[in-house]
Amino acid sequence: MLLRVAHCGICGSDVARVYQTGMYHMPSIPGHEFAGTVESLGAAADAAWQGKRAAVFPLLPCMECDSCKQGVFETCAKYDYLGSRSDGAFAEYVRVPTANLIAIPDDVSFEEAAMCEPMAVAVHAMRAGGVGAAIAVFGAGTIGMLLVMFLLEAGHDNLFVIGNKEFQKERCIAFGLPEAHFCDTRQCEDAVAWLTEQTKGKGADVCFDCVGTQPVISQCVDAAAPAGMVVLVGNPASDIGLAKATYWKILRRQLTLKGIWNSSFAVGAHRPDKTGTPPAAADDWTYVMERLATHRIRPAELITHRLPLEQLEDGLAIMRDKTEPYGKVMLTVQRQRDCE
Repeated sequence: MLLRVAHCGICGSDVARVYQTGMYHMPSIPGHEFAGTVESLGAAADAAWQGKRAAVFPLLPCMECDSCKQGVFETCAKYDYLGSRSDGAFAEYVRVPTANLIAIPDDVSFEEAAMCEPMAVAVHAMRAGGVGAAIAVFGAGTIGMLLVMFLLEAGHDNLFVIGNKEFQKERCIAFGLPEAHFCDTRQCEDAVAWLTEQTKGKGADVCFDCVGTQPVISQCVDAAAPAGMVVLVGNPASDIGLAKATYWKILRRQLTLKGIWNSSFAVGAHRPDKTGTPPAAADDWTYVMERLATHRIRPAELITHRLPLEQLEDGLAIMRDKTEPYGKVMLTVQRQRDCE
């Protein structure tokens, strides 16, 4: 199936692939956060998708391993991936299996739908973490702020956020986070002490690491309450090791460390005339689409830069060099019919 790309967001992993680690093969086209219109179908594709607006689950499962047979496609042992292992959406068109499509409701914009992938990752993390008397999010990049958005929407007013940018603080407060629940590490050197004070010495029942560095993971362990959970969300930039004292805290507090990656998607189960099952039983993408359709989530508020595809390199450079404050950098690939 050929999708005409409308918008594609730039992910931090795209910056790393372009400038640091490289792609899996060359030439390659990055880009995995996208939405567009179904332009043409293959011979075996569901004809109902022709001309429909859709977002795309970028992980291409093998459908043969044990995980795939159980429907847990995000842990596929031999997956392919649009934008890394296969060509992605920093292009006018991209080839996508119809099984990976999810329909965009009429009153949801292409721009919002293009943020479904990072939103679904945030939902996947939230569901993994469960609930607790106090919840802490360490790191307020795109995934961290989306996680904050979903946690607040779900009614968690016992939420504390650790970030280091004014934009992050402003957005979190706009989402409904009390200003006193945001720790700006530019002014507060000891985030763990701050969180311990906020929780009256108990610590957080759930700590989300949305950074992926050794110091932040150690902070999450230090800040976790006895029998608490540390949810590892951030992609590691280098090797991660644990100090002996940190390891002892995991043992003595009987902490749970839970890794999450990607998001859950019912591959092949979505049709263009039905966005999914009720949220309580839905995969992460259906959960996201339902909230977009009812305007309970406002991801476009995180977009700070809107650039045409021709300025892709400018967007990558802004994120690489941090020359100006940014949230989500969004590319307009092709203008299409939209709800905007």
